[in-house]
Amino acid sequence: MRNSATGPATRALVPVPRLLMLKWSLRLRWERDMVAAEIATERLILRPLSLRDCALIQAAARRREVADTMISIPHPFSARDAERYVRTRLGQMRRGRGVALCIWTRSERAFCGFVELRAIDHEHALAELSFWLAVDAWGLGYMSEAIGAVLRLSFQDLGLNRIHAYHMVRNPASRRVLAGHGFRVEGVLRERARKWGVFEDVVLQALLRTDWRDGDRIER
Repeated sequence: MRNSATGPATRALVPVPRLLMLKWSLRLRWERDMVAAEIATERLILRPLSLRDCALIQAAARRREVADTMISIPHPFSARDAERYVRTRLGQMRRGRGVALCIWTRSERAFCGFVELRAIDHEHALAELSFWLAVDAWGLGYMSEAIGAVLRLSFQDLGLNRIHAYHMVRNPASRRVLAGHGFRVEGVLRERARKWGVFEDVVLQALLRTDWRDGDRIER
């Protein structure tokens, strides 16, 4: 309504329920803590992603060997691609929809990969796990160690119930590392992704909180 004498009518303020205010407060606190959190394992440091990591991510992910089995990484992978990749994940973190972590070795303090929870669905308590390693870090067990820490974060700290992951059928390394943490194959999505002009079958694996086996103690 408009009052000709006083201008536009002022809308009445609707009181916000206290429970909803509490949920917003917890959500903001969760986002702040997740952005600031750093996780240490026996050999690794998992540090939250920042814009400063663009060059490191571009240098590692531009290798054809990395892009070959990654659905979300194109090749060539330019500096602009890397910045877009990082900004997208930072946006998810700000909205409480993702946790993106760079993987560093504790001994050399060298960047060696990336792991993330994305598309976090708070209502249904689930998220997608995605990960990759720099070529020089292959075969050392780093990703299994990093995933163990992220699963603890997922189930203990975030209270999630289900984590799922996708990988191409022709990527046995991802199949093995997920199986090692108790993930189960739930199906094969035929020709789900296109890579190098070829449609690829993609495996869906998932782990439920009730099936999770906690590993070695993770330092926080």
